[in-house]
Amino acid sequence: MGGGSSPCASCKLLRRRCAKDCIFAPYFPSDDPHKFAIVHKVFGASNVSKMLQELPIQQRADAVSSLVYEANARVRDPVYGCVGAISYLQNQVSQLQMQLAMAQAEILCIQMQQEPAALPTHQIDNPDDKSLLLHSNLNNFPQFLNFASSSNVIQDPPKRESLWT
Repeated sequence: MGGGSSPCASCKLLRRRCAKDCIFAPYFPSDDPHKFAIVHKVFGASNVSKMLQELPIQQRADAVSSLVYEANARVRDPVYGCVGAISYLQNQVSQLQMQLAMAQAEILCIQMQQEPAALPTHQIDNPDDKSLLLHSNLNNFPQFLNFASSSNVIQDPPKRESLWT
């Protein structure tokens, strides 16, 4: 019975006697039947048994954890599974990086408008031309930062159910 008084979740679900050396018992306790049920539904008990037997004992717990995670992801998203979750998160990272770049550019623009004397200018012999150049740089600079209206901006992704809730 895998060390406990009741059969493991695997043996309960498969309706068989839980042997002392049951490969599932250490990883699928009887008090968490859903854990094995979802792994069995996605991968099959025979395949999971073969995978665990091929691994060294010290790696089996991590393998079971990964199988449970992937099985949950497959149930939520049968086509993409974990890859869908990874893709969604990568898209969020890209959007946040773009928002950060836009915020940094906006800060730079505001700083440049507040401190026009701090802008580097070319050496001009006539001081009147120098102030004219500085003023024209400030007027033209925001147009380079105004990329928020571009069609290349990523729109909000469709809402997906989180894998972690």
